[in-house]
Amino acid sequence: MTQAQPSRVVAVASDLPQATPKSSDPARLAHDIVDRLTYRIGKDATVATPDDWLTAVILVVRDRVVTRWMESTRDTYRKESKRVYYLSMEFLIGRLMRDAMSNMGLVEEMQEALSELGVELDLIRELEPDAALGNGGLGRLAACFMESMASVDIPAYGYGIRYQNGMFRQELSDGWQVELPETWLEHGNPWEFERRESAYEIGFGGETKFDGNSCTWRPAERFHAEAFDTPIVGWQAKRVNTLRLWRAEPIDPLKLDAFNAGDHMGALRDSNKAEALSRVLYPADETPAGQELRLRQEYFFSSASLQDILRRHVQQFGRITSLPEKAAIQLNDTHPAVSVAELMRLLIDEHGLDFDLAWDITKRTVAYTNHTLLPEALESWPVPLFERLLPRHMQLIYQINARVLKEARAAGTFDDEQIAAMSLIDENGERRVRMGNLAFVGAHSINGVSGLHTELMKKTVFHDLHQLYPLRINNKTNGVTPRRWLAQVNPELYEMARDVAGDGILSDLEQMKALDAVADDVNAQHRFAAIKRANKARLSDLIKSRVGLSVDPDMMFDIQIKRIHEYKRQLLNIVETVALYDQIRSHPERDWVPRVKLIAGKAAASYHNAKLIIKLANDVARVINNDPATRDVLRIAFLPNYNVSLAEAMVPAADLSEQISTAGMEASGTGNMKFAINGALTIGTLDGANVEMREHAGHENIVIFGLTAAEVAAKRAEGYDPEEVIAASPELAQALTAIESGVFSPDDRNRYRDLIAGVRLSDWFMVAADFDAYAAAQRDVDALWRDRATWRAMAIRNSARMGYFSSDRTIRQYAREIWNVLP
Repeated sequence: MTQAQPSRVVAVASDLPQATPKSSDPARLAHDIVDRLTYRIGKDATVATPDDWLTAVILVVRDRVVTRWMESTRDTYRKESKRVYYLSMEFLIGRLMRDAMSNMGLVEEMQEALSELGVELDLIRELEPDAALGNGGLGRLAACFMESMASVDIPAYGYGIRYQNGMFRQELSDGWQVELPETWLEHGNPWEFERRESAYEIGFGGETKFDGNSCTWRPAERFHAEAFDTPIVGWQAKRVNTLRLWRAEPIDPLKLDAFNAGDHMGALRDSNKAEALSRVLYPADETPAGQELRLRQEYFFSSASLQDILRRHVQQFGRITSLPEKAAIQLNDTHPAVSVAELMRLLIDEHGLDFDLAWDITKRTVAYTNHTLLPEALESWPVPLFERLLPRHMQLIYQINARVLKEARAAGTFDDEQIAAMSLIDENGERRVRMGNLAFVGAHSINGVSGLHTELMKKTVFHDLHQLYPLRINNKTNGVTPRRWLAQVNPELYEMARDVAGDGILSDLEQMKALDAVADDVNAQHRFAAIKRANKARLSDLIKSRVGLSVDPDMMFDIQIKRIHEYKRQLLNIVETVALYDQIRSHPERDWVPRVKLIAGKAAASYHNAKLIIKLANDVARVINNDPATRDVLRIAFLPNYNVSLAEAMVPAADLSEQISTAGMEASGTGNMKFAINGALTIGTLDGANVEMREHAGHENIVIFGLTAAEVAAKRAEGYDPEEVIAASPELAQALTAIESGVFSPDDRNRYRDLIAGVRLSDWFMVAADFDAYAAAQRDVDALWRDRATWRAMAIRNSARMGYFSSDRTIRQYAREIWNVLP
């Protein structure tokens, strides 16, 4: 396929007239909206649907974004700037219209323009679908980073997959999670630009042939990766960067001879295989076919991205050997780790470099962010599968491995067990390719995402590789963009902060510290409380519409929103809720704090226990919410189909943020930061970024409980007996017995027996071990809530002291310390 030739375009760009920037005058905006409605959508304003108006508005905003996008691109070429390339399986960008309008400074003008046309901006804004390009924190972090790179003026491309149906749309049926396909593209995506000229061939299988020092890979299957570009607008449109997503296409979409011979399904086989590559995020991998599809997806987008990077580099700079000086490739977690082998293949087989030079260039160009200490998330693939799908890459991995093991042996300080742990091939049982180790050895920088996580990486999953390469691991604590997670989701709080701290807080969130001075001021507290209650009232309306539950905005809103996983301990939250319910029923005379517990998140389709926890949350909610003895002081709801837009409603409404993962298992978290910035108090363990949040907020402004990471590790090593802990805790024992005996599941009294047996027999996630501490911490929270002045002061101080957790700060650290990109 024909590929773009940007260097030729740049060569003549100065000789061509440039597009005139579009006016932001409301009258001009209104004119352009009707123009797009008429000539792009083909509708008269009198018959246009709300979706038509939405598309027209996006096209008008996009026109103004494009002008700045082109200027940013020309500036990068003119200055010969180094670019950052951010490879991620997920980009949870959410809705873009409000984000783009806010960063372009168009919100008020667009409201006025639409008002002239008799259209409400808020109504059509709600129609924009969330882009189904991610699942949880990994994808949302990537989205924050893309916005921050544009905001701090770093030239960057994000690379991922254009998933047609996302991960899944979550619905509830009798409390059970049901997975349905996301349909976010059913009305098209007016933000994106299809780049048919930017397509690359991706191969799988086949054979390799050596001729002297050169190798030729002849894949058995070939597909095209076609690019779709979305502009990502930085704050005040300082820069507009590019999110490039790949869609798989068959080279031969229809085998006409087979179709005409009557084999209609066979004639479309290549089309179906291509479509599967970009259809769904994280296909279930409990089957060999699912595992193969995941590996295919990871290679598909890694190869397309690297081919695009090298094409752009050679066209502008000529010499492939200058790649490390002009390109920084960041692997966001282990999914794109195959990029190490693919970059080696391209440099050696396509660009003619020898192995030593290719390896040097690869290591100086690639950096790797680790996001987890969970073994299953580090990924490994069966050697036979890898050899069959990617035979040339397997050869290169063996060569890389031989070099690494030779270095380890030459060091003279490692025993055989340590050397085996460093190997890229796991020889224990079924031989598997260790993708985390591949990413580690092929990168010049390996960063963790919180101080605790980084130290645990050195001591656990990468202990031996860290000993061999002691200068590679570094920390870059995560952050979130304040433009979306303060100004856009909580404009009233932003206005309050701006009145105190000035207009610069969205460029420098550290300026929020000025709020500290008014934390004890009665007027400031009343203003803060009014803002919080209004946010809670809006969320109450959403809860009523989503699940039919009425909640009083004056209750404490206690919120846990994140991927459903046993280490995140939604189960601990639910068990404590059951215990609290029992206490309220047993002691109605006590002064109970009215509280609503809100939970949201998706469970992986094949994760049985996580899906069972969702069902348990809904079973418990059904009983508690219908009990007249308790419903005025305790309510619980599970909100389905958690996504960015739902988070944007829940985060500013939270009074209490649940960050209760098993210590040592959460890499960082970013939800914790969003809640705190918006004035929620945190109840949490000393895990992930909670540790650093406590340092910044002050020990007195956060509620910490439970075992530390070291204590969890010690308990696991010693093999503690959970039954002893349960026997010593009457509240815990009663709650577990109620759940496992079917009190909340009378239709199937054995439903939760195995789930609770996991707590009783092993308690790997320390639910029993931490229960008493958690319950006591919740009663401390109750006491704080009763003293409203103290609570509000603590909440304001949390908001004031979270400036460090801006993703702008994180990105500047990456730029200085990893990428060597100075804006």
